[in-house]
Amino acid sequence: MLLLLILTSSFCAHVLAAATKQTCSLRPLGHGKDDTDQVEAAISKCGHFGTIAFAPGEYNITRKMTWDLVESHIDLHGYLSFIPDIEYWLDANNTYRVIFIQDQASWFVITGRDFVVDAHNTGGIDGHGQTWWSYYSDNNITREDGDGRPVSLTLFNVTRGTIRDFRIEAQPFWCNAVAESSEVLYDGMLCNATNTDPDYAGQNIVPNTDGIDTYRSDHVTMLNWDITCGDDCLAIKGNSTNILARNITCRGGNGIAFGSLGQYEQLNDIVDRVDLEDIAMIRLDPQVQPNMVSGVYFKSWDGSVHGTPPTGGGGGGGFVSNVVSRNVSLDQVTEPIHLYQTNGGQSGDLPSTLQFSNLSFIGWSGTAERDTIVDIECSPAAPCPNMLFEDVDIQPPSGEAPIYTCMNVVSQTGLPGEHATGLF
Repeated sequence: MLLLLILTSSFCAHVLAAATKQTCSLRPLGHGKDDTDQVEAAISKCGHFGTIAFAPGEYNITRKMTWDLVESHIDLHGYLSFIPDIEYWLDANNTYRVIFIQDQASWFVITGRDFVVDAHNTGGIDGHGQTWWSYYSDNNITREDGDGRPVSLTLFNVTRGTIRDFRIEAQPFWCNAVAESSEVLYDGMLCNATNTDPDYAGQNIVPNTDGIDTYRSDHVTMLNWDITCGDDCLAIKGNSTNILARNITCRGGNGIAFGSLGQYEQLNDIVDRVDLEDIAMIRLDPQVQPNMVSGVYFKSWDGSVHGTPPTGGGGGGGFVSNVVSRNVSLDQVTEPIHLYQTNGGQSGDLPSTLQFSNLSFIGWSGTAERDTIVDIECSPAAPCPNMLFEDVDIQPPSGEAPIYTCMNVVSQTGLPGEHATGLF
C-alpha cells in the first residue's frame, strides 16, 4: 500500500507538472533598448518545467544574469549582447564569483538540472571582445587571472544540462567555464576571438580567451567544437573527471592544456579519465594570430609557494592519470607534446609532488615548427610512470631529426630509443 501511494503521488506530480508547463516567447525590443528585464521575466516564468523561444535578433543585456533552469527547454535563435562597458563589468559588484579557482568573474551563469539550451547555430552570446582587447592594448594594461574580465558562459552547479549548437562571438576572456557540475553535454560550440584592429595585426592581443575551463566537474562531454582563440583551446583544471572531448578544432592559441594544477597549497588537484579524440590544431595567418603553441600540454606549479592565488601560489598536490589523446592532427605546432612542473617556479624551489601517470598519445600526425616533438619533464619528487606513444608521426622542419625528451619518466613505450634523452 505504501509503495502504491508513493507511485501514485509521483505520477500525479509528473502529470501536474506537464499540465502546467509554461511557454514563453521573446523578441528583441530594438536598437538601444534594454532586454534584460524581459529575458529575466521569461526565465522566472518558464525556466522551471517550461519552454522559452527567443526570436532572432540581438538582446541587449546590461547587468549580470542567472538562468535557473529545471526540466526546461530554451530555443535561443538570437544573441545575448553584453554591453561593452568595461569599467562597469570590472566592478566586482557587477559580476558573479562562482568559479573558485583564481577568483574568476562571470556575467552570465546557468544553473539547475535536466535542461536543454539550443541555439540552433543561429544564436548565443556576443561578448564585444574587440572593445576589451583594444582597450587593454591601447592602455598597455597588464592582464592577470582574476582581474575581473568576465567569462562569457558559465555553467555552475548543473546536473544533466545540455548546451547545443551555441555560438559565442568575441569573448573578452574565457569563452566557457563549467564548475561544480556533473553530466553536462556541450554538442556544438563555436568560440571566435579574432582581432580585427589593424593596429595590432600580427600580435596576440586576445590572451586568456580559452575555449573552456573545466573545474570540479564530473562527466563532461564536449562534441563538435570550433575554437579560435589566443590561449588554451580546452583547459582541464583541477578535479575534472570523466571528461570526453571529440571532434575539436583549435585555430590558433596554446593548444589543449591540463592545468595549471597545484596552485593551492592546501588543496589536491585530481584529473582522472580524460579522452580526447579527433583533434585538429590549425595554425592561422600570423597577421591574425601568431600563436599555435602546443598540441596537448600538461603543467603544474612547483612545490614551493610564492604569493597567493589568483596570480601566485604553488605547493599543491594531487595527480593526473588515465588521459588518452587519439587521432590528433597538427599544423605547424611549436611544441606538440609538452609536460612541465615548474609553473611559477624560481631557482631553488622544492619540486612538485603532483604526479602525472598513464598518459597515452595514439595516432598523432602532422608538422612541428621545431625539432623537439616530445618534451616530458616530470618532477623528481613524482616521476611519471606509463607514458605510451603509439603511431606518433609528427614531422619536424625539413632536414632536421626529431628529438624526444623524457626526464624523470619511470617507464615509456613507443618512442624511438636512439633519439630519446633523459629516460629513466
